[in-house]
Amino acid sequence: MAFHVDKLEKRWIYIIGGLVVMTWIVMVMGAARDNLHPPSNVEGIDSARLHLAEGVGGDEFSEDNIGVRRGDDGMLEVRIVAARYGFYPQRVTLPQGETFRLRIAAFDVLHGVYVPQTNLNLMVVPGYISEIETALMEVGEQPYVCHEFCGPAHAHMFGLFNVVPADEFTLPGEGA
Repeated sequence: MAFHVDKLEKRWIYIIGGLVVMTWIVMVMGAARDNLHPPSNVEGIDSARLHLAEGVGGDEFSEDNIGVRRGDDGMLEVRIVAARYGFYPQRVTLPQGETFRLRIAAFDVLHGVYVPQTNLNLMVVPGYISEIETALMEVGEQPYVCHEFCGPAHAHMFGLFNVVPADEFTLPGEGA
């Protein structure tokens, strides 16, 4: 049995196929030009032991180590744990315009972190540490929310970045 495709239909198939190929080419060229690539920080962690302090000083995400600290390289590090249905700590104070490294791990299920009107948008996969370096430029309270459905109380999972002028920001132990 012969299969017949009308001449006009063939033409539209070629046009649509060409548009799809051109779209792929534009996307690849744009990604190469702007040096865009998927996150490459693949660092595993045992989610079941995330909050437990072991050894001197405890693990990175133990209760004593979460929050804002100055890293060995001098950059601010913010460590947050995402667990149903909250972020810990829920409130984080940061200086305006200073680049910080956010490291976040999920205790239980897939979560996300999104700060509206900024470039801070991460997926938090259990068993891995998600990391991004960014800065918040607007002074004031900036909410961050979970953008991956994580269960019935997902809508109540949020935190707050309190951004203060850089000259008013101090960490405990750094002095006034």
